[in-house]
Amino acid sequence: MRLVIARCSVDYVGKLTAHLPLATRLVLMKADGSVSIHADDRAFKPLNWMNPPCSVKEEEGRWTVTHGKSGEQLILTIEDILHDSSHELGIDPGLQKDGVEAHLQELLAEHITTLGEGWKLIRREYPTAIGPVDILCRDDTSATVAVEIKRRGEIDGVEQLTRYLDLLNRDPLLAPVRGIFAAQEIKPQARVLAEDRGIGCVTLDYDALRGIERDGTLF
Repeated sequence: MRLVIARCSVDYVGKLTAHLPLATRLVLMKADGSVSIHADDRAFKPLNWMNPPCSVKEEEGRWTVTHGKSGEQLILTIEDILHDSSHELGIDPGLQKDGVEAHLQELLAEHITTLGEGWKLIRREYPTAIGPVDILCRDDTSATVAVEIKRRGEIDGVEQLTRYLDLLNRDPLLAPVRGIFAAQEIKPQARVLAEDRGIGCVTLDYDALRGIERDGTLF
């Protein structure tokens, strides 16, 4: 990961245009090819970002980040670089699920047809370079589906699934891969973001899933 703190302005050029005026900001360049621009507020959410795959062209006073598929660009006009360092973080083991999330994953994998008739499990904890996908499966058309499971579905979970989908769709044996964000409760903002990115949302009934084997109940 490369961390750059710089006084810069940022212009986004793509489906729409956006401008961040000159200010001191943190630029994160990750090993997965993503680039994000952060201020010292807004919690984890960047001011602007570019998902992988993308390339960075660095010229004197101007950095251009170009998305490899859409051609969209982030153009950083650099006035001054205050800090520039790179760090090797290694492979992350991924977020450890709490007991409920782990059990939801186990139950849903065992009864994958609760997502649809004819669905088939490929694998639980499908490995990727940035951590395991909770469930990888195929729907009734044999299309690949990645499922991210949370107890409470929030925006960070949608972002996590988005990163997994970016990687999985680079694999010609799996692509195209679509996503499902599954949780006991999905926050409205998370649902809006997921739907905007073409990710389906499923609300899970934990008690019903636990009773599948007993009374045949499906959520």
